[in-house]
Amino acid sequence: MPLFEYKGLDQSGKNVKGRIDGDNQKVARAKLRKQGIFPTQLTEKKVTDKAGSGINLKAFFQRITVNEIAIMTRQLATLSKAHIPLVDALVAITDQIENEKLKLIMTDVKEQVNEGASFAQALEKHPQVFSNLFVNMVKAGESSGTLDSVLLRLADFTEASVKLKNKVVGSMTYPILMMVVGTAIVSGLFIFVIPKITAIFSDMERALPLITQIVIKISDLLRTQWYLIITGLLAIVYFTRKFLKTNKGKQLFDKWILKVPVLGRLVRILAISRFAQTLSTLLQGGVPLLSAMDIVKNVVDNTTIQRAIIEARNNISEGESLAAPLKESGHFPPMVTHMIAIGEKSGELENMLNTIAETYEEELNTTLSAMTQLLEPLMIVVMGAVVGVIVMAILLPILDLNNISG
Repeated sequence: MPLFEYKGLDQSGKNVKGRIDGDNQKVARAKLRKQGIFPTQLTEKKVTDKAGSGINLKAFFQRITVNEIAIMTRQLATLSKAHIPLVDALVAITDQIENEKLKLIMTDVKEQVNEGASFAQALEKHPQVFSNLFVNMVKAGESSGTLDSVLLRLADFTEASVKLKNKVVGSMTYPILMMVVGTAIVSGLFIFVIPKITAIFSDMERALPLITQIVIKISDLLRTQWYLIITGLLAIVYFTRKFLKTNKGKQLFDKWILKVPVLGRLVRILAISRFAQTLSTLLQGGVPLLSAMDIVKNVVDNTTIQRAIIEARNNISEGESLAAPLKESGHFPPMVTHMIAIGEKSGELENMLNTIAETYEEELNTTLSAMTQLLEPLMIVVMGAVVGVIVMAILLPILDLNNISG
């Protein structure tokens, strides 16, 4: 839908300007008059490519980040808390957004709200940007008259999610970089260095040591069959990813990864932290427990833990507590289920879930830090071992040659 920049006068005669969308200028003018604005200038705003095709390429290719959603939500919460009407707040927020794609979406949301739709209904039409959790929280906030508080909680939750993701990515970046560099160095040794050094062994009448033969074979394979190796690796990656996208593949992988030492613990901690934090945010926002459980199951990536949450939700609908089915699943630690049980009995479930989320986020930080510190020396040892094997493969024939000469 085209976007128009306008200048005009409001009902008090004050000069105003801004942006509005519409199918054409006539529709845009009608919308402005409906808002009590008399347009004096209306210009269609287009981000064109070099050929001047009029296609909003910038908005098409732009990506909306979670951080941008968090910033927008906090700004909207601040304006809402200051008792500024929702439509006015959306106008102010839309004008400040730099991301063209998000600006277009928020313009559409603003227009829908201005035409009588609820804020939640307007957001629901953009599921690629606003999650189920976001929409349901806003819906609960609108129905209870606490939209400003709900938006603040959503901003806190979104920012916390961004921080958590950044911690995980940041902690894994260095080990992955070391692995890539180490693999490149070892490959360089096999492809360029070893062939030149081992050429001196070609005239030896005696058989080479087994380790030297293996190293030479690997070197020859990497030099002459590199395209087959790369093709094979790409095929393995492609078919593995394809298999993991199937329900059976995803379930098998999620079940297996929970049993992997260290990594399985990390996945479990992350899942429990997200479960507790999301459920706490939803309940504090006024979303009923059953509806909250329907949303929470989609926040947890691991299907094994997800099934435990679905079973817990089904048991709650039959009148049981939340803690009991989670405990029976065996995927939630006793401390977690015990704290949830206490929260249910005392009526402080939201606070208990919040405490669990904070505790497990701290444990996640500790585990990530420990894993990073462990991976660094482990990779150095592996690299040293590989280089040691190569050196030994080269030295053994040379020493053997010296013994013959002596």
